[in-house]
Order: sequence, then structure tokens, then C-alpha cells
Amino acid sequence: MLLHIPDILSAEQVASMRAALEATDWTDGRETVGAQGARVKHNQQLPDGSPLRRQLGQQVQAALARHALYHAATLPLRMLPPRFNRYADGGQYGFHVDGAVMALPDEGGQLRSDIACTLFLNQPDDYDGGELIVSDTYGEHEVKLPAGDLVVYPSSSLHRVAPVTRGARLASFFWVQSLVRDDGRRRLLFELDTSIQSLTRSGADAAALLQLTGVYHNLLRQWAET
Repeated sequence: MLLHIPDILSAEQVASMRAALEATDWTDGRETVGAQGARVKHNQQLPDGSPLRRQLGQQVQAALARHALYHAATLPLRMLPPRFNRYADGGQYGFHVDGAVMALPDEGGQLRSDIACTLFLNQPDDYDGGELIVSDTYGEHEVKLPAGDLVVYPSSSLHRVAPVTRGARLASFFWVQSLVRDDGRRRLLFELDTSIQSLTRSGADAAALLQLTGVYHNLLRQWAET
């Protein structure tokens, strides 16, 4: 499921993050990928050990914790702490598939990367190019969102970032291990959840809503992995 989730960050939060990122030092983005990824990755990242990465990542995580649509779509069990990247001067990331299992640096253990997330930190007209292009059985989908908005999509998807030919593209990115491993099942649960919320707002029959809510939770109980 590829989904646009608006307003993760406010305009004020975005402006504060951008000011901090524009004043910091960056490192070569190839330091955090394997040999295959390094051949097609040309960008900059905040070093994993950077205090700024930790500080801004905590702000992103706090914002996500308050966002109901994000939780409904991802059903998060654990997540890799957010990282930050910068594309400029032709920077791009060629087609690739994310690693299936990733180390959790702060708490130890590992994460199965079910869902990839990109949080855009500047406006689309601030730069040319830089579209996230996700390829699936329905074709290629170009994503270039307003600052503060998030896109989530299956980590198993073939995807790339188009070259940035003017300006700079700033973003935060991270991966989520979901309670529900299968993307199709997550989609069904999300559609059921959003339908229940819509029916609740419309004043639908309370007994029917209770039954639908029971169906949602019983499916989640059957499919969830902890």
C-alpha cells in the first residue's frame, strides 16, 4: 500500500528542522548501504552518530506518535530511528530494494523492514527533480509531497529517487516493522478501520459499528505478530 499521510509536522517544525539541517555537516550517503546500494546511491546523510540526527529523529518520532492515520496505516511494532538525507547537484538514488532485516542501533536486536517511510522537509517548488519513484505491478508512481507530509510504501517495492537538478531535497527516512507482516492484510485492516471511522462520524447504527469493530480487532488478533 502506497499512502500519502499529510501534516506529520507543522510548518514551524519543518522550518526549525530545515534551519538546523542547512547549518550542519553532511557525510557521504553510501556509508550506510552495502556494496550493491553504493553503486547507485549518490546523496548526503547526517552521520548515524550525529547528536543532531538523534535530536531531530526524536522530534519526528514524537510527531508520529500523535498521528492516528500513521498508526492505522502502519500498525507499528518497532521502527528504525529516523535518518536524514540531502540530494543536490544531480544527486540521486537508482532503483533498489531495501534490505529485509536491519540492525536496531540504539536498543539492539533487529527489525524486519515491512514499510519504508519518507518525510519531506521542503516544498516541491524548492527543487527540481527528486521525485520518489515507486515501481509495482501497476506501474511507476512518482511522489513529491509538501513539506511535513509523509509517504509510506512496502519496503519490498523497487524504488528510486530521481536526480535533483536545482536546489536541494531534504527528507527524513525510516523503516517500520508492522504488527501485520503482509501488505495485503494491512491494507484490508486500514480500509476497514477508515470505514469504521467514517461511519462513526456519520452517526451510523451503533450495533452495526460495534460488530464491525469486533471484526477489525478479531482480524488483527489473528494476523498480528509480536
